Amino acid sequence: MLRPHRDKQQSFELVSLEELVPQDHLLRKVDKYIDFSFIHEKVSMLYCADNGRPAIDPTVLFKMIFLGYFYGIRSERQLEREIQTNLAYRWFLGLGLTDKVPDHTTISWNRRTRFKDTTIFQDIFDEIVLQAISHRMVGGRVLITDSTHVKANANKHQYTKERVLQNTKDYMDELNAAVKEDRRNHGKKR
Repeated sequence: MLRPHRDKQQSFELVSLEELVPQDHLLRKVDKYIDFSFIHEKVSMLYCADNGRPAIDPTVLFKMIFLGYFYGIRSERQLEREIQTNLAYRWFLGLGLTDKVPDHTTISWNRRTRFKDTTIFQDIFDEIVLQAISHRMVGGRVLITDSTHVKANANKHQYTKERVLQNTKDYMDELNAAVKEDRRNHGKKR
């Protein structure tokens, strides 16, 4: 993207999103080790290739939800705003500086309609966790959260699917509650 240089002649210099995201940013590490290409195969049966308008790339959609989960963003509207302004999020999603960020209603509609009554979120989350474990990105260590002492358990030989299920279910419930509150605040129907 060209931006005006701040002098009287208004010359232009090239700006690269790649250069603006620090090399040691956590999302660069995630991008390096987690292969999100499996998402297309997992969701292909939920998309029609020759009917309707072109869909948002499901990898982008799930990466957006991953960002929300990963960074504790509890509202799809807020997630959209954060992605609009955060260069690292744009880079991670493969969006350029001028690319339009998918609307929060698109995220919500897909989550509540297209993926309803499926285990797709859990399946994708599990695959991401397994990849992270295989690359030693996740390890057992002690974490402190909200002044509560919690021992993390991320051993590749011992993990409990129920705990992961509960975490993703809680996140989806929080997103649904945020959608209801947002609709109420904006005078929309349930």
